[in-house]
Formats: sequence, structure tokens, C-alpha cells
Amino acid sequence: MSLRTIITLPDSILRRKSHKVTSYDREFQTLVDDMIETMREAPGVGLAAPQIAVPYRLIVVEFGDEENEEKPKKLFVVANPELSQHSEEKVTAIEACLSVPGLVGEVERHEQVIVRGMNRFGKPVKIKARGWLARIFQHETDHVDGILYVDRASRVWQPTEEEAQVIAD
Repeated sequence: MSLRTIITLPDSILRRKSHKVTSYDREFQTLVDDMIETMREAPGVGLAAPQIAVPYRLIVVEFGDEENEEKPKKLFVVANPELSQHSEEKVTAIEACLSVPGLVGEVERHEQVIVRGMNRFGKPVKIKARGWLARIFQHETDHVDGILYVDRASRVWQPTEEEAQVIAD
């Protein structure tokens, strides 16, 4: 495993639609492991392959229970992610992104989503997500479609030190 460089705006790779994953070979497994290590080191709660300059429809997400911090975090690897269903209810919250350093924004997202795709071994997965986990999946799935949170934000700004600390916690 090795750390990969996270690219940032204005790199044009971030604005392109990614290619479908078709092979789950050793090279793909190495990519998944590298993405997990890179996400954790950043630190982040999600990472899409285009963020490390790899134009594949692949995301990794690691998130713990909001109400029970003692519960271990759950790791998701989803190739070819698609949001197959979503709630009508939407929630606006602050988002940040490893590829858009130094800025945050208010983004409206669906409260619940169903994510379909393939796991790291090419087997179908279906994930029902709500709250922050649903937000993370929507954010990362946008990345593989060449969309950044700043494109959806109603307001974007540079956070104060206090705001940055609250967002990081």
C-alpha cells in the first residue's frame, strides 16, 4: 500500500466523468488499498478515485455512528456507484472536500439514499444510508460524475479558525 497524492482544483480530472470499473484484478485491489490509506491519512471520511487522478468510478467511505462513537467505523468500497433511490426530504449542511482545500460550503442533499454498485471483489452491493452517511455517499458519487460540492453549494466561504475546528471535529 502507498499514499497517493490528492489533486485539487483547478485540475481538470476533477471535472470529468469517470470510466466504469470492469476489472477487479490485483491492480484494482492495490488501488482500493491505496485509496483507503490515503483517505485515512488525509484525514477524510470519503475519497473518490478521480481525487487521486485515477478516472474510475470508485469510491471509499469510512464513517462511524453519529450517536455512538464507541461503535467501530464501517468501511465501504463501492465500484460503479449509483444512487438508485432517495428521500424527498432534504437537509442543508456544511461540507468540505480534500480536493477543494481552504473552503467550505452549504449544500442541500437528500436525507436518505440507496447506493448500488459493486464491492471490491465485483459482487453487487446495496447500501441504505441516512444522515451524514447519505451525504458522504452523495458527495463522493458526485466526484465520479465530475461534480464538486462547490457546484451544488448555496454559499461557499473560507472558514474562520473556530469554524474550521468545529468542521474538523
